[in-house]
Amino acid sequence: QLQLVESGGGLVQPGGSLRLSCAASGFSLDYYAIGWFRQAPGKEREGVSCISSSGDSTNYADSVKGRFTISRDNAKNTVSLQMNSLKPEDTAVYYCAATDRIIPNTISPMTALAYEYWGQGTQVTVSS
Repeated sequence: QLQLVESGGGLVQPGGSLRLSCAASGFSLDYYAIGWFRQAPGKEREGVSCISSSGDSTNYADSVKGRFTISRDNAKNTVSLQMNSLKPEDTAVYYCAATDRIIPNTISPMTALAYEYWGQGTQVTVSS
């Protein structure tokens, strides 16, 4: 059974950093594009970042550009999201998602519709 497991969330002060990891169980991530999403209370799930299966293409939401970095280590079967200069508005449950399908040009890889498999999420709280 394909499973994605997020880790690395927690409580951090504004300006701090966290590194989230998305680990795959039961399959290799080599041929999967990965997206990171977040959902704050009372808000819709939004795309944060995504990376192609080869790792040569990445995207970021405007709100996190210059602060977050997505990367993948296929040897470790993980995808990471390094989050720096965290702000209170980054507080949310963060999810990773995966797809091995070719994402049509009509669908943004930053939208949930592009992905088939989802993790359970990890809470990130930015507060002093």
